[in-house]
Amino acid sequence: MLSLGTLAFAAPGMLALLLVLPVIYWLLRLIPPLPRLVRFPAIRLLIGLEPSEQTPMKMPWWLLLLRLLLATFLILAVARPLLNPQAELPGKGPLLIVMDDGWASAPGWTTRVAHAERLIQSAERAGRLVALIGTAPLPLDAPTARKGALRPDETRTILRAFRPKPWPTDRANAVNEIDQLKLDPSAYVVWLSDGLEGPGADKLVDRLRKFDGLRVVLPDAAATPLLLLPTNPEGRDLKVAALRPVADGPRKTAVEAADEQGRVVARIELDFPAASTRGEGILRAPPELRNRMIRLDLEAQGGAGSTVLLDERNRRRPVSILGEQAAANGQPLLQEVYFLEKALDPYVSLSVGDRETVLNRNTAVLLIPDGATPSATDRDEIAKWIERGGVAVRFAGPNLAAGGADKLVPVPLRLGDRALGGVMSWGHPAALAEFPPNSPFVGIPIPKDVRISQQVLAEPTPDLADKTWARLTDGTPLVTGEKRGQGYLVLIHTTANTSWSNLALSGLFVDMLQRLVTLSRGVAGDGVNKSLKPWRVLDGFGKLGAPPSGAQMLPPDADRTFTPKPTTPPGFYGDENAQVAFNIGGHVAPPQPLALPAGVATDRLSEGGETDLSRWCLLAAAILLLIDLLLSLWLRGLLPRAVRIGRAAPVALLLGLAAIAIPRITQAQTQIQAQIQAQVQPQTVAAPAPDKPGPPPLTDEQALKGSLDTRLAYIVTGDKEVDDLSKAGLEGLSEVLRNRTSVEPADPVGLDLDKDEPRLYPLIYWPITSTQPNLSPRASASLDRYLRTGGILFVDTRDQQMSFDRSANGNPDLKRLLSAIEVPPLIAMPPDHVLTKSFYLLSEMPGRWAGGKLWIESGNGRVNDGVTTIIIGSNDYAGAWAVDQRGRGINPVMPGGETQREMAFRVGVNLVMHALTGNYKDDAVHLQDIMQRLRR
Repeated sequence: MLSLGTLAFAAPGMLALLLVLPVIYWLLRLIPPLPRLVRFPAIRLLIGLEPSEQTPMKMPWWLLLLRLLLATFLILAVARPLLNPQAELPGKGPLLIVMDDGWASAPGWTTRVAHAERLIQSAERAGRLVALIGTAPLPLDAPTARKGALRPDETRTILRAFRPKPWPTDRANAVNEIDQLKLDPSAYVVWLSDGLEGPGADKLVDRLRKFDGLRVVLPDAAATPLLLLPTNPEGRDLKVAALRPVADGPRKTAVEAADEQGRVVARIELDFPAASTRGEGILRAPPELRNRMIRLDLEAQGGAGSTVLLDERNRRRPVSILGEQAAANGQPLLQEVYFLEKALDPYVSLSVGDRETVLNRNTAVLLIPDGATPSATDRDEIAKWIERGGVAVRFAGPNLAAGGADKLVPVPLRLGDRALGGVMSWGHPAALAEFPPNSPFVGIPIPKDVRISQQVLAEPTPDLADKTWARLTDGTPLVTGEKRGQGYLVLIHTTANTSWSNLALSGLFVDMLQRLVTLSRGVAGDGVNKSLKPWRVLDGFGKLGAPPSGAQMLPPDADRTFTPKPTTPPGFYGDENAQVAFNIGGHVAPPQPLALPAGVATDRLSEGGETDLSRWCLLAAAILLLIDLLLSLWLRGLLPRAVRIGRAAPVALLLGLAAIAIPRITQAQTQIQAQIQAQVQPQTVAAPAPDKPGPPPLTDEQALKGSLDTRLAYIVTGDKEVDDLSKAGLEGLSEVLRNRTSVEPADPVGLDLDKDEPRLYPLIYWPITSTQPNLSPRASASLDRYLRTGGILFVDTRDQQMSFDRSANGNPDLKRLLSAIEVPPLIAMPPDHVLTKSFYLLSEMPGRWAGGKLWIESGNGRVNDGVTTIIIGSNDYAGAWAVDQRGRGINPVMPGGETQREMAFRVGVNLVMHALTGNYKDDAVHLQDIMQRLRR
């Protein structure tokens, strides 16, 4: 490779062809241009005439220079010029690329792959073999790839199949795989690291240093991975925290909470103090909204490590306490309700009342203190409620001990109670034994100072051991439970206050009650802390999907002992009714910066690199060849008479072409303007009826702007943020149309319906906001005329969910704003509608959100050959289309990321093509029948 500063040539030998340019010059000088063709007239017309133009004996100098430039660009193209060339790889042996592809590599993954592509390209120019190896264990369903030093094109194919894994790297195992490759010691190694310390990192560095050379590439500070931790309750709110490897100054990052459909329902910011690696924030949300959340995601990060899945442990379930009778002495601190409220109030939505009150509510768990003394009718109703899926937790006490067994106990009880301490007892208060394996309390630490002084004993039965969830050190049951129908009945054999034990004063009491609350959705299985099968798992980019074949069940103690790996990836474990979240955060070590020994060369990941100028040289050669062809035709007199302008320079040829085009364009402008004025003028002059105001006056500038160029339009809402987003979204969609279709839209236009004429635009986007005022009579009349004359109105409620019934369940702002115009009956868009195939074949219509439906006019439409005049969606399409100046999305797209953004652009293309071409795609299905009839 020949390097000349910022310019280099990958095939410098081809530059020797420049020596042939003098020969080409000499040949071009010897070969005159072809003679000019002239139609031969009658002889008598030539008498006494001298030809005004003659064919030159030699080629004109400007044509000679043009062809020399053409030859020069062709020679430069085959010499492969490179701008900002990458340095050649050291050494002569093969290239070994070691790539960290664990959870921490997801941020900046495209940059990592681009860097590896440039390395492979450098090895390809040098004719060296390339070996590629990842440091994370392979997924269970990964195809078997060839290993060892391969040709660069083969390695490039393997690289493009690489994806980040949702588990940590195993660098010690990577050392073993490198040993199995048996590479030549002269190999040069580049380690594309994720920048984090981890087990086996020192062993990997020592092994790589045994090769001829080593360079470690580290990510930039902007691509440094953050680890989102599982949430902790903070009173009625959730505390969200994340970790970063290095405390490099103050920093803020956003966290989004999403529901099952991927809709963002809450957003907070985490603050990293300047000298801390931990950032925290408080997520405040009402119980109804908090119970809908299934995941938290770090904004602009992407990856399994920046995602936390939420399960029942993070939700505030509705819990009711059956109100007990007032204490005889009137002291509230002695009542069991007081201790239950203090234990659960920060974590659940709590209420207190009688049986009729609490069971008529949407109650998930019912706590029955001994002082409540439910009647026989109450016990029957509560038993039926348990069968339907409720969870009842009953506490023992003097009332239960005196009344004996009834329907609200899971095991038969002995009459009376057992005292374990005091003046009339020989024993001492008993401590708790370890929880049995079948207990939902497994894993909760037991304080040593918790003592039970009095309890209600259970009668010995064959199944007592299976129903015992907690016992004392002497083996007697403290908590028993059983599944009844779809619910659970649990009995705690002591009181909920301090009269029989000090359990209510300990943190163990709070933890046990929280575990029992989780039974309201069956999180703990059939009352047993058992292994759970995988239901939905995360991939390396943080997207939920089906588990791979061979995935194993999650053991009960996974929260304490497990690390995500290929057999148990992070995700939801359980079934469609109840799941447990298994996250990366909290199950991997806190991120620490990678420590490298002295003397190891380092570099930074970067998107930029060398630019191959060969294609530009070929493009320049092609343009010069086209110009040469036009000039040759001109010299021979084969162009139209309008461009025969004599022996002028090539610039004259361009002037001739402009002389042809400009009058025609001017004539077309005049005709179009006259047509528009003829159509609009009667409506402007005539006095509008009082109930249907006329359209606003149309100026010449508006007519030309809307008719000479195809433009997309949006209705101005008055909300600057929404209007700016609408404009950016339509600009992004217009750019996609210009790049992919024959449509060349100009810049989008914002419409004020009281001032602007909408009929100049084929498609109008209308975002719905709660602050928009009702349409004025002029605006509503203008929209009605627009719909009657064939325009398409695309309404976007941007609320991710909507209903079009006439009840109060519909979108109130949508109903309010559309009430002023004539809206035809609407139906959900059928799967075979022409909108799904007007350009792309689509099965879904996502925007920034996914899952919402499109609603269209029922039947075949009123005008425009059956094309629907109004389309209503809810997925915030402009938010997905909006891009910045570099073509990157402004807003995150959930849950599908950039793949979903691409599908949203395709939805927009289909909408525009449907507005411009109508239903011709539907007509095409009859083409075969039409052709058969023509053949007859």
